[in-house]
Amino acid sequence: MRLPKFGFNSSKSLYTGEVTLSELAKIEAEVIDMETLISANVLKRSIRRAKVICSGSIEKSVIIKGLGITKGAKAAIEAAGGRIEE
Repeated sequence: MRLPKFGFNSSKSLYTGEVTLSELAKIEAEVIDMETLISANVLKRSIRRAKVICSGSIEKSVIIKGLGITKGAKAAIEAAGGRIEE
């Protein structure tokens, strides 16, 4: 008899979200943080941490505060004239 397959389900995935560059481009705010993303309905209220990933493009200058960011997304934001603050 075969045994049922089961795996590992991370509890971090319940409160971690991803934000793409194209979603950031649609937000009208100059400074983008967790509260801005939640109020713009990009993330749900249950999300506590977020990471910006390099998917899509961004042409406007934005300031990212308190979010995780990938190398590609950081390069794209800085090329558009934005900056990342911790």
